[in-house]
Amino acid sequence: VQQWAASFGKEIAALSNRYSGAKLLQKKYKDVEGVVKMEEVNGEELVKKFAEEMEEMLGRKMKSVKRLAEAAEDADLGHEYNETLEFDYFNSLLINTVDEEGNPIPLGGEFLLEKNEHFNKLPVSTQQSNIQVPTNVYNRPDILNGVYMSEALNDIFIDNFQKDPTLTWQYFGSATGFFRLYPIQWIPDENGVVTFDCRNRNYIQAATSPKDVIIVVDVSGSMKGLRLTIAKHTINTILDTLGENDFVNIIAYSDYVRYVEPCFKGMLVQADLDNREHFKLLVDELQVRGEGKVKKAMKESFKVLNEVLGQGSLCNQAIMLITDGAMEDFKDVFEEFNFPERRVRVFTYLIGREMTFAENVKWIACNNKYYTHVSTLADVQENVMEYLHVLSRPMVINHDHDIIWTEAYMDSVLFNTHAQSLLLMTSVAMPVFSKKEETLSHGILLGVVGTDVALRELMKLAPR
Repeated sequence: VQQWAASFGKEIAALSNRYSGAKLLQKKYKDVEGVVKMEEVNGEELVKKFAEEMEEMLGRKMKSVKRLAEAAEDADLGHEYNETLEFDYFNSLLINTVDEEGNPIPLGGEFLLEKNEHFNKLPVSTQQSNIQVPTNVYNRPDILNGVYMSEALNDIFIDNFQKDPTLTWQYFGSATGFFRLYPIQWIPDENGVVTFDCRNRNYIQAATSPKDVIIVVDVSGSMKGLRLTIAKHTINTILDTLGENDFVNIIAYSDYVRYVEPCFKGMLVQADLDNREHFKLLVDELQVRGEGKVKKAMKESFKVLNEVLGQGSLCNQAIMLITDGAMEDFKDVFEEFNFPERRVRVFTYLIGREMTFAENVKWIACNNKYYTHVSTLADVQENVMEYLHVLSRPMVINHDHDIIWTEAYMDSVLFNTHAQSLLLMTSVAMPVFSKKEETLSHGILLGVVGTDVALRELMKLAPR
């Protein structure tokens, strides 16, 4: 036994030497022993230095965003709204394009664009910003006044970039839907349209406090066909307005109440990307049947929100009711759970062209301050965005200029189809408020300013 043990020990030692590479490492070290030296490194000091450099770099980004916020608020303060405002402009989708005869297209203009390392080697002009308006936004006077007013940000964009060349995209996302971006032209999608709406993701996180949201959807028989399609699109749009600081659940009701995800019964879950995508798949499978009895669903929603106090976002709480009308009277539910404080905000989305049983739904609106009628798919985006202004009002009135950092996300260099790589980004953003005396108590959110930070810039600071 002793002989076997000794033999086995030698085999283990030989194997460990062979597969650990210890002998090879020793040989390599002897080869270079004369020209290298061993040095003890203080890990704590390295981490401290890295943290200080990172803090300084991120601090510069925050200063840039604060300058943008101040400039935007001052520009709005000095701007007089003009219903008939007109001005000349170029179409950024047509920059440097020519007609069949080789002549510049009138709305395209000629701009000197140079490839820039900070913008993934895309051709840009660092002397101007440009405006993008998504196809679903059509309030022309508001857009024109906002664009004209925000022209003042150009000088700040340029100054910020000169002070800190590691800055990438800087932007102002307006509450009216337009997006001022420095410094690049916009590329349409494969269908030739620009659908990106700046009032998603970063905008929402900066514009509102964290929130607990329960989406209640009517899946009774009357919701069949187009109504159910509109309802599903409304839910998906609401989910797109949520981020990692928010908590959510979805309840469907007809004759009975059910959670679209039974595992999440009676609770709220973090609205991170995985959970949002999971909910979207479940919502897509919803079928209609039976009679709509909203009373039980509202009771269940209030019950969940009351029980999660201290566990969810610890901030705003809201119920989103999506229905084509309610036959039953449910005032007593509100009297029991939400009056007189009205702690939970209730937003009602009345779906469909006919409004047969709208009265009870309107009663919620009259007593909870929010109601919208969604008759077509095209209405959904604008109507859903309105709730953000309601939830942002306390912040606006208090002028809480909170800076937010988003979770890291993959960005194909702002949807440019020619980009060769995806970048891991984070964004720093800040809300912009109206400072006009006459509207101060109304809590008017003008939009959000921000800049993107490529995580590779942070990793450059890391010690090797």
